[in-house]
Amino acid sequence: MRPGGGSVRSLRDVERELEEIEDDGTVWRFDRAFLTSRWTCIWGRGCQGILPEPAAALGHGCCSVGAEMGDEDEARLTSALAAMLEPDRFQHHAEAQAGGIFSDERRTNTRVVDGACIFLNRSGFAGGAGCALHLAAIDAGEAPHEWKPSVCWQLPVRVDWEPQQDGSEVATVRAWTRGDWGEIGETMAWCCTEEPEAYVGTAPVVETLADELEELVGSVVYVELRRRLTRPDASG
Repeated sequence: MRPGGGSVRSLRDVERELEEIEDDGTVWRFDRAFLTSRWTCIWGRGCQGILPEPAAALGHGCCSVGAEMGDEDEARLTSALAAMLEPDRFQHHAEAQAGGIFSDERRTNTRVVDGACIFLNRSGFAGGAGCALHLAAIDAGEAPHEWKPSVCWQLPVRVDWEPQQDGSEVATVRAWTRGDWGEIGETMAWCCTEEPEAYVGTAPVVETLADELEELVGSVVYVELRRRLTRPDASG
């Protein structure tokens, strides 16, 4: 990690310090180390994926499993957006047309096709490698997080919610860890937030993931968070 241009370290080397902001019954607690770090997604630039063995050459990133839907509304939205994708932007368009985009009738997860999420265009696809929904959102001039399932656009950020006895909530915003993947995390070859290779960005996470963070916490809290974490003395 390189807050302020220092040496590269993983978050395992840093003691968590929380920045606290209260807003409308929610106490937000933010992991300063992660949000001021130079973490960046290195998909296609050495990411080893989440399979049991390192697999950078596959280009799957964290898409080797189907995306889990947040709720039925998200499933409906994802289905509607998928229907808008054109074959020249969606490598597995034919498979989606033939068998749908979900793994079963409950529509809780997207299908896995050829070892990865149905929406993942593989390296070399003429329409562009990467998430077909992400690419289509950019084509439409819209933010990718408005098109992608929440579990996809929120990574590598995680929010832990803790209801309080007085009806309020404590929400801790931190980096996703290996343990958050559940059983798959025990054997996966890579967890980007816990290794130094991904801490090579040019700006702090609070800036590079501005859209995602604002969507998660709201504009008022995000603006205050950014003010605190980008002031001259913020990274120590």
